[in-house]
Amino acid sequence: MRVLLTGGAGFIGQHVHHQLVAEGHDVIVLDSFRPDVHAHQPAPRPGLIVGDIRDAATVAAALDGIDSVIHLAAKVGLGVDLDDLDDYVSSNSLGTAILLRQLAHAKIQHLVYASSMVVYGEGRYDCDRHGRVAPGPRRTEDLDAGRFEPPCPVCGAQLHPGLVEEDAVLDPRNAYAATKLNGEHLAQTWARETGGRVTALRFHNVYGPGMPRNTPYAGVAAIFGSALERGEAPKVFEDGNQRRDFIHVRDIATAVTTSAAALPHQPAFAAYNVGSGTIHTIGDVATELSRAYDGPAPVVTGQYRLGDVRHITASSDRLRNELGWKPAYDLTTGLADLLSNARG
Repeated sequence: MRVLLTGGAGFIGQHVHHQLVAEGHDVIVLDSFRPDVHAHQPAPRPGLIVGDIRDAATVAAALDGIDSVIHLAAKVGLGVDLDDLDDYVSSNSLGTAILLRQLAHAKIQHLVYASSMVVYGEGRYDCDRHGRVAPGPRRTEDLDAGRFEPPCPVCGAQLHPGLVEEDAVLDPRNAYAATKLNGEHLAQTWARETGGRVTALRFHNVYGPGMPRNTPYAGVAAIFGSALERGEAPKVFEDGNQRRDFIHVRDIATAVTTSAAALPHQPAFAAYNVGSGTIHTIGDVATELSRAYDGPAPVVTGQYRLGDVRHITASSDRLRNELGWKPAYDLTTGLADLLSNARG
């Protein structure tokens, strides 16, 4: 299979590229080498096109002879402030729209789209009295007072977080989340109008070798690792009890290639959570990294970011059951692999 991999020079993209090549596929990488992610711009070479997903002519040329597309290119992360808003919309929503238009012109019908767990907003919650409920955004006054858990929106009681499934209500709560969901909607429209097949993979918290560092858009594991490499204690926001599903980047890569191979047999649109299936708190990850680096213990700051959600953990049973994928790493083996690569 000849594959166009957008964003193939990025953190996840490099691992997906390696997995595709290992499986015998012919891969063309299209990457803009954004300066907020990449320190250097390489010269074009066979198999690499340096260009922006928003440039229709570049995308059209990259699609020549392609069988399937894996679309990872995006501006990622929570964002710093509203000054990022137009860049998220342009890079993610507009970029995806231009790619989809060119796919239609090229009559390419198979697309794997990198989505995110952030499309759910807060995860699944149950109230003892009212059953499954969807709490609204947390209030600033509660966060300032250290009341981090979202209450039942009906009675105000304590909620029990659980695993979110793909048919949950989608409720993006920051610019990145909104553009990732918009990309899913655009891809669904493309599939309906062209007879194409699109699989949206909702990645959970990805970590592993090659994580972006020393940038406000990096993931929490990368931020903690960077602090420890400087000899500093990881700074944990809120009380550290935020629940997440951390998944190794090589497991993400096999989920992507498994999904790409299954596309001809998939419905017009399918969405899958991609997580390890194991729940950890952010405090857990900070503590495990501190031990692995033999560094200072984490410091719980009580600080917060207004766009953050409290708990979001996935059920990846659909991906396991329908496509036969399963992760190879747990958090202990994954962090050991991360540390081994960091130390060379």
